[in-house]
Amino acid sequence: MGDARTEGANISDLVYDWNEVDRRGRIVPAGVSFFDETLRDGLQNPSVIDPDVGHKLELLNLMNDIGIDAADIGLPGSSKRAFDDCLRMCREVEHNRLKIKVACAGRTVVSDITPMIELSQRAGIPIEVYAFIGSSPIRQYTEEWDVALIAKRSAEAIDVAVKAGLKVAYVTEDTTRSRPETLTTLFRAAIEHGATRLCLADTVGHATPDGVRNLIRFTKDVIAGTGAKDVGIDWHGHNDRGFALENAIWALEYGANRVHGTALGIGERVGNVPMELLLMNMKLLGLLGEQDLTRLLDYVQAAAAAVGWHIPINYPLVGRDAFRTATGVHAAAIIKAMAKGDAWLADRIYSGVPAGTFGRSQEICIGFMSGASNVNYWLRRRGIPATEKLVQEILKAAKAQDHIMTDEEVLSVVARVNGQTADVPASSS
Repeated sequence: MGDARTEGANISDLVYDWNEVDRRGRIVPAGVSFFDETLRDGLQNPSVIDPDVGHKLELLNLMNDIGIDAADIGLPGSSKRAFDDCLRMCREVEHNRLKIKVACAGRTVVSDITPMIELSQRAGIPIEVYAFIGSSPIRQYTEEWDVALIAKRSAEAIDVAVKAGLKVAYVTEDTTRSRPETLTTLFRAAIEHGATRLCLADTVGHATPDGVRNLIRFTKDVIAGTGAKDVGIDWHGHNDRGFALENAIWALEYGANRVHGTALGIGERVGNVPMELLLMNMKLLGLLGEQDLTRLLDYVQAAAAAVGWHIPINYPLVGRDAFRTATGVHAAAIIKAMAKGDAWLADRIYSGVPAGTFGRSQEICIGFMSGASNVNYWLRRRGIPATEKLVQEILKAAKAQDHIMTDEEVLSVVARVNGQTADVPASSS
Protein backbone atom coordinates (compact mmCIF):
# COMPACT_ATOMS: atom_id res chain seq x y z
CA MET A 1 0.00 0.00 0.00
CA GLY A 2 0.97 3.62 -0.39
CA ASP A 3 1.56 6.27 2.23
CA ALA A 4 -0.60 9.34 2.83
CA ARG A 5 2.54 11.45 2.99
CA THR A 6 3.39 10.50 -0.61
CA GLU A 7 -0.02 11.60 -1.84
CA GLY A 8 0.29 15.29 -1.06
CA ALA A 9 -0.62 15.27 2.64
CA ASN A 10 1.77 15.82 5.55
CA ILE A 11 1.25 14.02 8.85
CA SER A 12 0.44 17.35 10.50
CA ASP A 13 -2.32 17.87 7.94
CA LEU A 14 -4.00 14.64 9.01
CA VAL A 15 -3.32 14.50 12.76
CA TYR A 16 -3.16 17.50 15.08
CA ASP A 17 -1.04 16.46 18.05
CA TRP A 18 -2.12 18.17 21.29
CA ASN A 19 0.50 16.09 23.10
CA GLU A 20 3.22 18.33 21.71
CA VAL A 21 1.69 21.66 22.77
CA ASP A 22 3.76 23.25 25.57
CA ARG A 23 5.31 19.97 26.64
CA ARG A 24 7.05 20.52 29.95
CA GLY A 25 10.12 18.42 29.28
CA ARG A 26 12.16 16.80 26.56
CA ILE A 27 13.67 13.34 26.65
CA VAL A 28 17.17 13.04 25.21
CA PRO A 29 17.18 9.70 23.32
CA ALA A 30 20.96 9.28 23.39
CA GLY A 31 20.96 9.28 27.18
CA VAL A 32 18.04 6.92 27.79
CA SER A 33 18.25 3.19 28.52
CA PHE A 34 15.69 0.54 29.45
CA PHE A 35 16.26 -1.97 32.23
CA ASP A 36 14.20 -5.18 32.28
CA GLU A 37 13.22 -6.57 35.69
CA THR A 38 10.97 -9.41 34.48
CA LEU A 39 13.33 -12.12 35.72
CA ARG A 40 13.80 -10.50 39.14
CA ASP A 41 10.99 -8.23 40.33
CA GLY A 42 8.58 -9.89 37.91
CA LEU A 43 9.15 -13.25 39.58
CA GLN A 44 8.37 -11.74 42.98
CA ASN A 45 4.71 -11.53 42.01
CA PRO A 46 2.84 -13.98 44.25
CA SER A 47 0.84 -15.51 41.38
CA VAL A 48 3.62 -16.41 38.91
CA ILE A 49 5.67 -19.54 38.54
CA ASP A 50 9.47 -19.50 38.41
CA PRO A 51 10.24 -20.46 34.78
CA ASP A 52 12.75 -23.12 33.88
CA VAL A 53 16.02 -21.88 32.48
CA GLY A 54 14.94 -22.60 28.91
CA HIS A 55 12.12 -20.09 29.16
CA LYS A 56 14.47 -17.60 30.79
CA LEU A 57 16.94 -17.93 27.92
CA GLU A 58 14.16 -17.44 25.37
CA LEU A 59 13.01 -14.31 27.14
CA LEU A 60 16.55 -12.95 27.45
CA ASN A 61 17.07 -13.35 23.70
CA LEU A 62 13.78 -11.59 22.97
CA MET A 63 14.78 -8.72 25.25
CA ASN A 64 17.93 -8.45 23.17
CA ASP A 65 15.97 -8.57 19.90
CA ILE A 66 13.67 -5.68 20.81
CA GLY A 67 16.57 -3.51 21.93
CA ILE A 68 16.30 -3.57 25.72
CA ASP A 69 19.61 -2.29 27.03
CA ALA A 70 20.06 -4.29 30.24
CA ALA A 71 18.30 -6.94 32.29
CA ASP A 72 18.30 -7.96 35.93
CA ILE A 73 18.53 -11.74 35.68
CA GLY A 74 17.90 -12.51 39.34
CA LEU A 75 19.32 -12.82 42.83
CA PRO A 76 22.17 -15.36 42.52
CA GLY A 77 22.77 -15.32 46.26
CA SER A 78 19.26 -16.55 47.07
CA SER A 79 19.66 -20.24 46.14
CA LYS A 80 21.75 -22.72 44.15
CA ARG A 81 19.10 -22.88 41.45
CA ALA A 82 19.06 -19.09 41.16
CA PHE A 83 22.85 -19.02 40.86
CA ASP A 84 22.91 -21.80 38.24
CA ASP A 85 20.20 -20.12 36.15
CA CYS A 86 22.04 -16.80 36.32
CA LEU A 87 25.27 -18.47 35.24
CA ARG A 88 23.53 -20.13 32.29
CA MET A 89 22.07 -16.80 31.18
CA CYS A 90 25.42 -15.05 31.51
CA ARG A 91 27.01 -17.71 29.34
CA GLU A 92 24.21 -17.28 26.79
CA VAL A 93 25.04 -13.59 26.54
CA GLU A 94 28.76 -14.30 26.20
CA HIS A 95 28.43 -17.23 23.76
CA ASN A 96 25.95 -15.52 21.41
CA ARG A 97 27.53 -12.07 21.75
CA LEU A 98 24.20 -10.55 22.75
CA LYS A 99 24.12 -6.78 23.04
CA ILE A 100 22.02 -6.79 26.21
CA LYS A 101 23.95 -6.09 29.40
CA VAL A 102 23.51 -8.23 32.50
CA ALA A 103 22.80 -7.16 36.07
CA CYS A 104 21.99 -9.00 39.29
CA ALA A 105 20.33 -7.87 42.49
CA GLY A 106 21.26 -8.40 46.10
CA ARG A 107 21.09 -6.89 49.54
CA THR A 108 23.86 -4.66 50.78
CA VAL A 109 25.54 -7.60 52.48
CA VAL A 110 28.79 -9.16 51.34
CA SER A 111 27.26 -12.65 51.08
CA ASP A 112 24.91 -11.36 48.35
CA ILE A 113 27.70 -9.58 46.44
CA THR A 114 30.24 -12.40 46.25
CA PRO A 115 28.04 -14.71 44.10
CA MET A 116 27.82 -11.91 41.51
CA ILE A 117 31.61 -11.63 41.46
CA GLU A 118 31.85 -15.40 40.93
CA LEU A 119 29.27 -15.23 38.12
CA SER A 120 31.23 -12.55 36.32
CA GLN A 121 34.50 -14.43 36.65
CA ARG A 122 33.09 -17.79 35.53
CA ALA A 123 31.09 -16.39 32.60
CA GLY A 124 33.74 -13.91 31.54
CA ILE A 125 31.41 -10.94 31.22
CA PRO A 126 30.84 -7.80 33.32
CA ILE A 127 27.87 -7.86 35.67
CA GLU A 128 26.33 -4.75 37.15
CA VAL A 129 25.49 -5.03 40.84
CA TYR A 130 22.15 -3.64 42.02
CA ALA A 131 22.63 -3.45 45.78
CA PHE A 132 19.52 -2.49 47.74
CA ILE A 133 18.64 -1.44 51.26
CA GLY A 134 15.62 0.29 52.79
CA SER A 135 15.95 4.02 53.48
CA SER A 136 12.54 5.35 54.53
CA PRO A 137 11.75 6.27 58.16
CA ILE A 138 8.97 3.69 58.29
CA ARG A 139 11.44 1.00 57.23
CA GLN A 140 14.08 2.25 59.65
CA TYR A 141 11.59 2.13 62.51
CA THR A 142 10.44 -1.40 61.65
CA GLU A 143 13.96 -2.79 61.16
CA GLU A 144 15.45 -0.82 64.08
CA TRP A 145 18.09 0.68 61.80
CA ASP A 146 19.62 4.13 61.92
CA VAL A 147 21.14 6.09 59.04
CA ALA A 148 24.69 5.42 60.20
CA LEU A 149 24.11 1.64 60.10
CA ILE A 150 22.50 1.83 56.65
CA ALA A 151 25.42 3.89 55.33
CA LYS A 152 27.97 1.49 56.85
CA ARG A 153 26.36 -1.62 55.36
CA SER A 154 25.98 0.11 52.01
CA ALA A 155 29.62 1.18 51.90
CA GLU A 156 30.89 -2.28 52.82
CA ALA A 157 28.88 -3.96 50.06
CA ILE A 158 29.79 -1.39 47.44
CA ASP A 159 33.47 -1.68 48.35
CA VAL A 160 33.47 -5.43 47.76
CA ALA A 161 31.89 -5.10 44.31
CA VAL A 162 34.03 -2.16 43.20
CA LYS A 163 37.24 -3.87 44.35
CA ALA A 164 36.29 -6.82 42.12
CA GLY A 165 35.88 -4.47 39.16
CA LEU A 166 32.07 -4.51 38.98
CA LYS A 167 29.89 -1.47 38.46
CA VAL A 168 27.40 -0.75 41.23
CA ALA A 169 23.93 0.76 41.14
CA TYR A 170 22.92 1.76 44.66
CA VAL A 171 19.22 1.15 45.32
CA THR A 172 17.48 2.92 48.18
CA GLU A 173 14.28 0.98 48.73
CA ASP A 174 11.24 3.17 49.37
CA THR A 175 13.11 6.24 48.12
CA THR A 176 9.85 8.05 47.45
CA ARG A 177 9.02 8.07 51.17
CA SER A 178 12.55 8.79 52.43
CA ARG A 179 13.72 12.03 54.05
CA PRO A 180 16.01 14.30 52.00
CA GLU A 181 18.69 14.47 54.70
CA THR A 182 18.83 10.67 54.83
CA LEU A 183 19.07 10.37 51.06
CA THR A 184 21.78 13.02 50.94
CA THR A 185 23.89 11.05 53.41
CA LEU A 186 23.35 7.71 51.65
CA PHE A 187 23.79 9.03 48.10
CA ARG A 188 27.00 10.86 48.99
CA ALA A 189 28.42 7.79 50.73
CA ALA A 190 27.51 5.52 47.81
CA ILE A 191 29.16 7.82 45.28
CA GLU A 192 32.26 8.23 47.46
CA HIS A 193 32.64 4.45 47.57
CA GLY A 194 32.33 4.07 43.81
CA ALA A 195 28.65 3.61 42.91
CA THR A 196 28.04 4.80 39.35
CA ARG A 197 24.24 4.80 39.45
CA LEU A 198 21.60 5.80 42.00
CA CYS A 199 18.33 3.90 41.70
CA LEU A 200 15.27 5.75 42.96
CA ALA A 201 12.75 3.10 43.98
CA ASP A 202 9.05 3.78 44.30
CA THR A 203 8.84 0.48 46.14
CA VAL A 204 5.22 0.74 47.27
CA GLY A 205 3.86 2.79 44.37
CA HIS A 206 3.52 5.93 46.48
CA ALA A 207 4.72 8.59 44.02
CA THR A 208 2.67 10.92 41.85
CA PRO A 209 4.22 12.80 38.90
CA ASP A 210 4.93 15.73 41.24
CA GLY A 211 6.85 13.40 43.53
CA VAL A 212 8.85 12.09 40.59
CA ARG A 213 9.80 15.64 39.59
CA ASN A 214 10.78 16.68 43.10
CA LEU A 215 12.84 13.57 43.83
CA ILE A 216 14.77 13.58 40.56
CA ARG A 217 15.57 17.29 40.85
CA PHE A 218 16.78 16.69 44.39
CA THR A 219 18.93 13.73 43.32
CA LYS A 220 20.51 15.68 40.48
CA ASP A 221 21.42 18.42 42.95
CA VAL A 222 23.02 15.91 45.35
CA ILE A 223 25.09 14.39 42.53
CA ALA A 224 26.17 17.83 41.35
CA GLY A 225 27.19 18.71 44.93
CA THR A 226 29.59 15.76 45.07
CA GLY A 227 31.39 16.90 41.94
CA ALA A 228 31.03 13.37 40.53
CA LYS A 229 30.79 12.90 36.79
CA ASP A 230 28.68 10.33 34.93
CA VAL A 231 26.57 9.14 37.86
CA GLY A 232 23.36 7.85 36.34
CA ILE A 233 19.83 8.01 37.77
CA ASP A 234 17.48 5.01 37.56
CA TRP A 235 13.73 5.11 38.10
CA HIS A 236 12.10 1.91 39.44
CA GLY A 237 8.35 2.35 39.82
CA HIS A 238 5.42 0.29 41.07
CA ASN A 239 1.76 0.57 40.11
CA ASP A 240 -0.15 0.58 43.40
CA ARG A 241 -1.81 3.92 42.60
CA GLY A 242 -1.97 3.26 38.88
CA PHE A 243 0.78 5.77 38.05
CA ALA A 244 3.62 3.42 37.09
CA LEU A 245 3.72 4.06 33.34
CA GLU A 246 3.01 7.77 33.64
CA ASN A 247 5.65 8.19 36.33
CA ALA A 248 8.22 6.34 34.22
CA ILE A 249 7.71 8.71 31.29
CA TRP A 250 7.89 11.73 33.59
CA ALA A 251 11.06 10.33 35.17
CA LEU A 252 12.69 10.44 31.75
CA GLU A 253 11.32 13.92 31.08
CA TYR A 254 12.74 15.18 34.39
CA GLY A 255 16.20 13.70 33.91
CA ALA A 256 16.40 10.01 34.84
CA ASN A 257 18.42 8.20 32.20
CA ARG A 258 17.40 4.62 32.93
CA VAL A 259 13.89 3.34 33.58
CA HIS A 260 12.94 -0.12 34.83
CA GLY A 261 10.02 -2.23 33.65
CA THR A 262 8.74 -5.78 33.34
CA ALA A 263 6.81 -7.67 30.69
CA LEU A 264 3.09 -7.00 31.26
CA GLY A 265 4.06 -5.01 34.35
CA ILE A 266 4.23 -8.16 36.49
CA GLY A 267 5.91 -7.76 39.85
CA GLU A 268 5.31 -7.32 43.56
CA ARG A 269 1.61 -6.88 44.37
CA VAL A 270 0.00 -5.06 41.42
CA GLY A 271 3.29 -4.83 39.58
CA ASN A 272 5.71 -2.51 37.84
CA VAL A 273 5.99 -0.36 34.74
CA PRO A 274 4.88 -2.46 31.72
CA MET A 275 7.99 -2.60 29.55
CA GLU A 276 6.09 -3.14 26.29
CA LEU A 277 3.89 -0.08 26.91
CA LEU A 278 6.90 2.01 27.89
CA LEU A 279 8.72 1.07 24.66
CA MET A 280 5.55 1.61 22.64
CA ASN A 281 5.15 5.12 23.99
CA MET A 282 8.80 5.95 23.47
CA LYS A 283 8.45 4.81 19.87
CA LEU A 284 5.32 6.92 19.37
CA LEU A 285 7.13 9.92 20.85
CA GLY A 286 9.74 9.49 18.14
CA LEU A 287 12.53 8.64 20.55
CA LEU A 288 13.59 5.17 19.41
CA GLY A 289 14.47 5.97 15.81
CA GLU A 290 14.67 2.81 13.71
CA GLN A 291 14.59 0.44 16.69
CA ASP A 292 12.54 -2.56 15.53
CA LEU A 293 9.68 -3.39 17.90
CA THR A 294 7.83 -5.86 15.71
CA ARG A 295 8.74 -8.65 18.15
CA LEU A 296 7.19 -6.95 21.17
CA LEU A 297 4.23 -9.32 20.93
CA ASP A 298 6.60 -12.31 20.94
CA TYR A 299 8.34 -10.90 24.02
CA VAL A 300 5.08 -10.46 25.92
CA GLN A 301 3.66 -13.83 24.89
CA ALA A 302 6.89 -15.60 25.85
CA ALA A 303 6.86 -13.91 29.25
CA ALA A 304 3.21 -14.80 29.84
CA ALA A 305 3.82 -18.44 28.89
CA ALA A 306 6.95 -18.63 31.03
CA VAL A 307 5.33 -17.40 34.25
CA GLY A 308 1.79 -18.73 33.72
CA TRP A 309 0.15 -15.35 33.14
CA HIS A 310 -3.01 -14.60 31.18
CA ILE A 311 -2.99 -11.47 28.99
CA PRO A 312 -6.24 -9.50 29.46
CA ILE A 313 -8.18 -9.31 26.20
CA ASN A 314 -8.41 -5.50 26.41
CA TYR A 315 -4.73 -4.97 27.29
CA PRO A 316 -3.15 -2.18 25.19
CA LEU A 317 -1.01 -3.23 22.24
CA VAL A 318 -0.91 -6.98 22.95
CA GLY A 319 -4.43 -7.90 24.09
CA ARG A 320 -6.65 -9.82 21.67
CA ASP A 321 -8.95 -6.84 21.18
CA ALA A 322 -6.26 -4.15 20.88
CA PHE A 323 -6.78 -3.74 17.11
CA ARG A 324 -10.08 -5.57 16.67
CA THR A 325 -13.42 -3.89 15.90
CA ALA A 326 -16.92 -4.96 14.91
CA THR A 327 -18.50 -1.50 15.10
CA GLY A 328 -19.92 -0.45 11.74
CA VAL A 329 -18.76 3.18 11.69
CA HIS A 330 -15.24 2.29 12.82
CA ALA A 331 -14.92 -0.59 10.40
CA ALA A 332 -16.25 1.50 7.50
CA ALA A 333 -13.61 4.18 8.08
CA ILE A 334 -10.80 1.60 8.19
CA ILE A 335 -12.10 -0.06 5.03
CA LYS A 336 -12.28 3.30 3.21
CA ALA A 337 -8.69 4.01 4.21
CA MET A 338 -7.63 0.59 2.94
CA ALA A 339 -9.51 1.26 -0.31
CA LYS A 340 -7.23 4.25 -0.84
CA GLY A 341 -4.32 1.82 -0.87
CA ASP A 342 -2.87 3.55 2.17
CA ALA A 343 -1.62 1.36 5.01
CA TRP A 344 -0.44 4.37 7.05
CA LEU A 345 -3.92 5.89 6.97
CA ALA A 346 -5.74 2.62 7.66
CA ASP A 347 -3.54 1.98 10.69
CA ARG A 348 -4.37 5.35 12.26
CA ILE A 349 -7.90 6.36 11.29
CA TYR A 350 -9.36 4.61 14.35
CA SER A 351 -6.23 3.73 16.30
CA GLY A 352 -3.89 5.87 18.39
CA VAL A 353 -1.33 3.08 18.06
CA PRO A 354 -0.30 1.97 14.55
CA ALA A 355 -0.58 -1.81 14.69
CA GLY A 356 1.89 -2.47 11.90
CA THR A 357 4.71 -0.71 13.73
CA PHE A 358 4.50 -3.37 16.42
CA GLY A 359 3.93 -6.47 14.32
CA ARG A 360 0.14 -6.50 14.43
CA SER A 361 -2.70 -5.57 12.05
CA GLN A 362 -6.19 -4.12 12.13
CA GLU A 363 -8.91 -6.77 12.37
CA ILE A 364 -12.53 -6.26 11.34
CA CYS A 365 -15.14 -8.62 12.76
CA ILE A 366 -18.91 -9.05 12.41
CA GLY A 367 -21.26 -8.49 15.33
CA PHE A 368 -24.48 -6.94 16.58
CA MET A 369 -23.21 -3.38 15.91
CA SER A 370 -21.80 -4.12 12.45
CA GLY A 371 -22.86 -2.85 9.06
CA ALA A 372 -22.62 -4.12 5.52
CA SER A 373 -19.03 -2.82 5.26
CA ASN A 374 -17.92 -5.31 7.91
CA VAL A 375 -19.52 -8.22 6.10
CA ASN A 376 -18.28 -7.25 2.65
CA TYR A 377 -14.74 -6.83 3.97
CA TRP A 378 -14.83 -10.12 5.89
CA LEU A 379 -16.03 -12.04 2.84
CA ARG A 380 -13.59 -10.35 0.47
CA ARG A 381 -10.61 -11.15 2.70
CA ARG A 382 -11.57 -14.82 2.50
CA GLY A 383 -12.30 -14.92 -1.21
CA ILE A 384 -16.04 -15.46 -0.80
CA PRO A 385 -18.33 -13.69 -3.32
CA ALA A 386 -20.43 -11.08 -1.48
CA THR A 387 -23.93 -11.25 -2.93
CA GLU A 388 -26.60 -8.91 -1.56
CA LYS A 389 -28.58 -11.85 -0.19
CA LEU A 390 -25.55 -13.34 1.58
CA VAL A 391 -24.56 -10.01 3.14
CA GLN A 392 -28.09 -9.41 4.44
CA GLU A 393 -28.40 -12.94 5.86
CA ILE A 394 -25.09 -12.59 7.71
CA LEU A 395 -26.14 -9.20 9.09
CA LYS A 396 -29.47 -10.64 10.17
CA ALA A 397 -27.70 -13.44 12.02
CA ALA A 398 -25.22 -11.02 13.59
CA LYS A 399 -27.88 -8.70 14.96
CA ALA A 400 -29.66 -11.63 16.55
CA GLN A 401 -26.53 -12.49 18.53
CA ASP A 402 -25.25 -11.04 21.80
CA HIS A 403 -21.60 -11.51 20.82
CA ILE A 404 -19.14 -11.10 17.95
CA MET A 405 -19.67 -13.92 15.49
CA THR A 406 -16.96 -16.54 15.22
CA ASP A 407 -15.61 -17.57 11.83
CA GLU A 408 -17.53 -20.82 12.17
CA GLU A 409 -20.81 -18.99 12.83
CA VAL A 410 -20.38 -16.72 9.80
CA LEU A 411 -19.41 -19.62 7.58
CA SER A 412 -22.45 -21.60 8.66
CA VAL A 413 -24.59 -18.78 7.25
CA VAL A 414 -22.50 -18.82 4.06
CA ALA A 415 -23.04 -22.57 3.76
CA ARG A 416 -26.78 -22.24 4.35
CA VAL A 417 -27.21 -19.50 1.77
CA ASN A 418 -24.90 -21.03 -0.82
CA GLY A 419 -25.77 -24.64 -0.04
CA GLN A 420 -22.18 -25.57 0.70
CA THR A 421 -20.19 -27.23 3.50
CA ALA A 422 -18.96 -24.70 6.06
CA ASP A 423 -15.20 -25.07 5.74
CA VAL A 424 -13.15 -22.32 7.40
CA PRO A 425 -10.77 -20.59 4.94
CA ALA A 426 -7.63 -19.08 6.37
CA SER A 427 -8.19 -15.46 7.33
CA SER A 428 -5.76 -12.82 6.09
CA SER A 429 -7.04 -10.12 8.44
